[in-house]
Amino acid sequence: MSSTPHDPFYSSPFGPFYRRHTPYMVQPEYRIYEMNKRLQSRTEDSDNLWWDAFATEFFEDDATLTLSFCLEDGPKRYTIGRTLIPRYFSTVFEGGVTDLYYILKHSKESYHNSSITVDCDQCAMVTQHGKPMFTKVCTEGRLILEFTFDDLMRIKTWHFTIRQYRELVPRSILAMHAQDPQVLDQLSKNITRMGLTNFTLNYLRLCVILEPMQELMSRHKTYNLSPRDCLKTCLFQKWQRMVAPPAEPTRQPTTKRRKRKNSTSSTSNSGAGNTANSTGSKKKAPAANLSLSSQVPGLGAIPNCSLNPGRDGDLCHSTAVTPSGQFKEKH
Repeated sequence: MSSTPHDPFYSSPFGPFYRRHTPYMVQPEYRIYEMNKRLQSRTEDSDNLWWDAFATEFFEDDATLTLSFCLEDGPKRYTIGRTLIPRYFSTVFEGGVTDLYYILKHSKESYHNSSITVDCDQCAMVTQHGKPMFTKVCTEGRLILEFTFDDLMRIKTWHFTIRQYRELVPRSILAMHAQDPQVLDQLSKNITRMGLTNFTLNYLRLCVILEPMQELMSRHKTYNLSPRDCLKTCLFQKWQRMVAPPAEPTRQPTTKRRKRKNSTSSTSNSGAGNTANSTGSKKKAPAANLSLSSQVPGLGAIPNCSLNPGRDGDLCHSTAVTPSGQFKEKH
């Protein structure tokens, strides 16, 4: 397979004029081209197994798909998980669509350690409708894709923000019904809302309820429990996670170091140390009090409260500083 200048995916790594600096066999944009071809191979007999295989080929197991658009009643944003993605694509065709493909123009790629991000501000989702009438719908918006940085290069996040859409009716159909006002009035009405069919919109609304129930469905399928037991088990586990204390980070054992004794010390410190060693019951006065009284002039007395009674049985006594710099206890 070789690309031609008329091919919109001319930058394919299979082309003779393209050299890629990454070790991948295909570029991310080409994966969308492969997805379009897979959608074109869909038949009317494609069942749920076919759609599951389609989602497995192009989406990661923890992938999410997000659609953002604005309807008459305000902006909407729907996010569905991997288990609901196959059904989303199938609802597009159940709404009367016969063909679906995506066109990416002027997309930008950014490479990270474990993912590749494709940002396309000019993305078009084109759907061909066979009923209720033959119409081509072009839905334009911004598509942001995140691919895994591996050989499979599957989609991890899909975010399509719809800005506008156009419904195109062939002139030949208008000419055939030019004399029929009722048919012309029917042709003038939109068959989609922001490019999405009613089947797809109803499914997205249903996903708001289905998405939180995925844990219950998975537990029911795995353990074959009743719906009530699944709900009780899930609620109990969530309650355990809420009341459980957060895990404390493991602390590395600190090694104790011996403090080196100072060879020289002041007279006051040695005197205080001798007093503490001799009595053994009185606590040392804070060092900050001693240094504060000696450094700040005009500080006459520093209160010093101790749990040991003084000479007269008081718990608090004070230390006075004499002009000569010596300490004198006052009770």
